[in-house]
Amino acid sequence: MIRAAIAGLGWWGKHMIRRMADSGELRIVAAIDTSEAQAAFAAEHGIPLTTSWDDVLNDPSIDAVILCTPHSLHTAQVAQVARAGKHVFCEKPLALTRADAERSVAACRAAGVKLGIGHERRYELAMLEIKRLVQSGALGTILHVEANFSHDKLASVPKTDWRASPVDAPAAGMTAMGIHLTDGFLELFGPISEVYAATATRASDRPNGDVVSVHARFASGATGYLNAILVTPLYIGITVFGTDAWVEARNQTHPDTPGPTVLIVQHKDGTRDVREYEWTDTVRANLEAFARSVETGAPYVFTDAQKIGNIAVLEAICRSVATNMPVPVEAASVEAAAEAGHPALKASA
Repeated sequence: MIRAAIAGLGWWGKHMIRRMADSGELRIVAAIDTSEAQAAFAAEHGIPLTTSWDDVLNDPSIDAVILCTPHSLHTAQVAQVARAGKHVFCEKPLALTRADAERSVAACRAAGVKLGIGHERRYELAMLEIKRLVQSGALGTILHVEANFSHDKLASVPKTDWRASPVDAPAAGMTAMGIHLTDGFLELFGPISEVYAATATRASDRPNGDVVSVHARFASGATGYLNAILVTPLYIGITVFGTDAWVEARNQTHPDTPGPTVLIVQHKDGTRDVREYEWTDTVRANLEAFARSVETGAPYVFTDAQKIGNIAVLEAICRSVATNMPVPVEAASVEAAAEAGHPALKASA
């Protein structure tokens, strides 16, 4: 059993506490926040709340720290937790620049601790089936992918909130939703070599916009498109086009809410398969996989190269939005760099 503290009791921190309440693999035993404002919530769940990092970092009974904090704080906090010899589970995005992602990966490797990342959508049953179809060759040569992750759960966040800040949440919904899509792209189709992105402000006064659209080119030659909107009813879907078939998944609910996902496979002979997958608790699945990796040394599905590569894509998207130009992704060959001993990955795990 991994005993973890959680930093940040906002919407997602509270959701994690609720989902992990009866887990037999990871137990949240302490909480850190900047004030006592969430003391009643913490007490309701039997979790002591502190405003002091030292209370957690100096506690030998705590094995890991889960970061649900503003994005711009992640790099310093990952290093702080790693130096204390505790494993780190960082909510997405790991960082806002490739250089900072490299620092976090290197800090955890140097300290000999695990670095988890909050991309729970990889554990959705429909996404796992799409991965199987892609990797088995059942779709033929992959040509193109389109994905959307949009909702209005954050539509009323005030401009003063960090989730609406151009510093902590650049490029509209990229750090809230779009970053999950690029993570899925990297896992399914490999490195992204170039992006061309745009944002728009259509129905709010958010300084970072409420729509982001991204065209991508993969190192393989395939193309992709993703969209994230912060002010529309829930719409989540992905379609992968191959020479032999295409596959589409549509989520009926947000990953934090039980509800089915419909998956369609259209074959070139005209036949069509339609399946429905029940909701699974992917937040819990990810945290428990992280806990197993800590306890047993089992492989963790997210590679360090992917952790860095996804932030390199985010950084390129932000640069493309700012310049209105296509931008190459510096980490297009990050997998090869990791295998060859990338400077950020030299410290032994």
